[in-house]
Amino acid sequence: MNFDDWEPAYAAILEDFGFSRAGDERARDALAALAVPFDRARFDDFAGRTIAVAGAGPSLDDEVDRAREADFVLAASTAADALLDAGVAVDCMVTDLDKNPETARELTERGVPVAAHAHGDNVPAIREHVPTFDAEHVLATTQAEPRGPVRNFGGFTDGDRAAFLADHFGAGRLVFLGWDFDDPAVGAAKRKKLDWAERLLRWLELRRDERFSALDGRRDGIDTSALPS
Repeated sequence: MNFDDWEPAYAAILEDFGFSRAGDERARDALAALAVPFDRARFDDFAGRTIAVAGAGPSLDDEVDRAREADFVLAASTAADALLDAGVAVDCMVTDLDKNPETARELTERGVPVAAHAHGDNVPAIREHVPTFDAEHVLATTQAEPRGPVRNFGGFTDGDRAAFLADHFGAGRLVFLGWDFDDPAVGAAKRKKLDWAERLLRWLELRRDERFSALDGRRDGIDTSALPS
């Protein structure tokens, strides 16, 4: 995914949520000031392999074995904690630093990559937490136009950004666990974000000519009108 391909989807997200592109860019620049270039060759082994994309939904506990069967595991936010507690190694954590930055810090200290994301309202978290990470193991990301060491592989929520990251580095097959689009425990704002995650995953599976288990039984109801063809 390059930014030219991603930008129409990004513009639609900004319009739907009323987010500020300038705010995202300020956050990107705050992260860029703390980040160093990430050695992306570390993900070369993703090419052609089965990648588990773990969401933090309540079904995750029952699906841990699917992560064990994958070649690599990308975990969104607190999914990393659940997998680590179950004895499953995490190969990359994807986070916007809103829930468990201590896990992100500990992973970088152990040499595990963390894709730390900048968006308009998390600048305080970026400035508080990113300096405590081992910078060599931080992959800085943005949903705005990339700049300097901050990259954009596509995606909006932690979970779908993990899927787009895996795709960017050539994953052969994506396996989804812990994805609960109808989780009754989430509020209206989170539900709207999950709606966009669903749309973006549908776009990604069309781009990949692949069918994601997370979307089984849901495809016909997904509105992709705002997404590029």
